[in-house]
Amino acid sequence: MKIWQKNIEVNKNIEAFTVGKDRELDLKMAAFDVLGSLAHVQMLESIALLSAEELAEIQVALKKIYAEIAAGEFVIEDTVEDVHSQVEWLLTQRIGEAGKKIHSGRSRNDQVLVDLKLYFRSCIEEMAGNTSVLFDQLIELSNTHKDKLLPGYTHLQIAMPSSFGLWFGAYAESLADDMELMLAAWKVCNKNPLGSAAGYGSSFPLNRTMTTSLLGFERLNYNVVYAQMGRGKTERILAQAMSAIAASLAKMAMDVCLFINQNFGFISFPDELTTGSSIMPHKKNPDVFELIRSRCNKIQALPNEIAMMITNLPSGYHRDLQLLKENLFPAMVSLNECLQMATYMLQNISVKADILKDKKYDYLFSVEVVNELALKGVPFREAYKQVGESIENGTFKPLTELNHTHEGSIGNLCNAEIEEMMAEVLAQFKFEKTHQAIEKLLA
Repeated sequence: MKIWQKNIEVNKNIEAFTVGKDRELDLKMAAFDVLGSLAHVQMLESIALLSAEELAEIQVALKKIYAEIAAGEFVIEDTVEDVHSQVEWLLTQRIGEAGKKIHSGRSRNDQVLVDLKLYFRSCIEEMAGNTSVLFDQLIELSNTHKDKLLPGYTHLQIAMPSSFGLWFGAYAESLADDMELMLAAWKVCNKNPLGSAAGYGSSFPLNRTMTTSLLGFERLNYNVVYAQMGRGKTERILAQAMSAIAASLAKMAMDVCLFINQNFGFISFPDELTTGSSIMPHKKNPDVFELIRSRCNKIQALPNEIAMMITNLPSGYHRDLQLLKENLFPAMVSLNECLQMATYMLQNISVKADILKDKKYDYLFSVEVVNELALKGVPFREAYKQVGESIENGTFKPLTELNHTHEGSIGNLCNAEIEEMMAEVLAQFKFEKTHQAIEKLLA
């Protein structure tokens, strides 16, 4: 029987439709369901809803289930509806009546909420870690290739001199800003909804501050109605942060696909990291970056998908919210894979030197010539006109010696400052605090 079922057998077609992919997706939350239960039962004992003996018995059994999950031995049986039911059923089978008491003071609603927030915290830490590794790789490449010039484009027309230092560094700083959004998502996820029950609280004298501390949350979702309203909102905010990272990756992937093209020829990768054609023996395709581009464009659609699924839902729980997992869970896996693969590819990138010595890039230096005239006292508009006329009549001569010294320019990348920005953001997550709380809970 389901934990909510009474004496009526549920129609099998209805059951299959309503359960959907929950068993498969809930496996990802299994360890976090046990953690939530460990905190909850410790609180129940503190308010005399469990005896000390019952608590000890439950804790031992829950920790054994946690170990089974870690070892890959945990399954959600076909006769069981979801992870919460499976854990409670196992507990009751193993220790009897005490297992039936663990649901006191909570609902599946707040049980799902706390499981999701704990799971999202773990996923955010993984995404932040992978983003940080890619960031470090970009900074390293920026510093290594800072003196190698690259055409800069506007409207996909050659514009002004750039450099590989600027190009790699630009995406590093972009990721640093993206992590500001991920930090905001972390702060929303790091609030405890446990004890809100079905969204209206409980007549039991629950100690929600205690479970907040036990699970390493920064603070509570105080209002119990709002705690329930957080379902969907939390996912949308997390998706927005993921979308920001995905947008940076997609743009970088597009640049790579252009720059590896033979008409550009700025970068290359080892043959074994590219793919070929079934009929064209010369082909070396950037399939990895094409897939990163497409995957990340899918992730950029995720906030809107979630928004459409929760739009116009009134307060309180609705079964619509179950489907959010089907969109969000695979997207988190995909984003991590894209971050890891982008890092691996960039570890093997080759950068061409002396690109701008090609005569076709002479006009990139037109602004340098205008600025040089202006520095000699010629009014800027007059200097612009003179250089424009020299281009039109074919007498233009480039000034290829660059003197860009201001902050963030070719000669002054400010990578140290960008690294400091990223470090400051990452320090605010305080992952170690949550680790310590969970380790203590499992001790």
